[in-house]
Amino acid sequence: MSGSEPPVVLIVEDEPDVAETYNLWLQDEYEVRMAESGSEALEMLDESVDVVLLDRMMPGLSGDEVLERIRGSESSCRVAMVTAVEPDFDILEMGFDSYLTKPIRSDELHDTVSNLLERSTYDGLLQEYYSLVEKQATLEATKSHAELAESDEYQQLSTRVDDLNDELSETLGGVEDDEDFIATLRELSNGDEH
Repeated sequence: MSGSEPPVVLIVEDEPDVAETYNLWLQDEYEVRMAESGSEALEMLDESVDVVLLDRMMPGLSGDEVLERIRGSESSCRVAMVTAVEPDFDILEMGFDSYLTKPIRSDELHDTVSNLLERSTYDGLLQEYYSLVEKQATLEATKSHAELAESDEYQQLSTRVDDLNDELSETLGGVEDDEDFIATLRELSNGDEH
């Protein structure tokens, strides 16, 4: 992302009306590119792409497969899954940076893109921390306390979040309380109006 060029957002969505809606919402602030399939998205992905908005359920290459290939590439872009698929514990193994459940609002999309662009300037440790806190918040917003308590993956996630928080506190002299971060994510995922 250069200082004079607008950030580049790649929308990967197989439903043209949905893709065009996202384009209309974002085009005034960002250079928007659109791909109708996972294969087309991978062809369009280059070092100029800052954020990818990726539909999880697409014919051909699924969003999960596209995400895996993006993370296996040299690309340093941030990826938001934008999908109608309710999150489950499988998200813990996925390399996305944000998870939005359709239908989404314009302000949610803008906030997500803005946050991901800001995050792209953080170092790797902070990126990992916020990515894991986002996954934790997503699961906490959709799973019962009993389901969370029974999940070894969730317990490992929580331990890693705590360890990173401690490590960042030592390195940076303290990290903002992630309760506010989690509360904000819950509001977005629940569709609450501000």
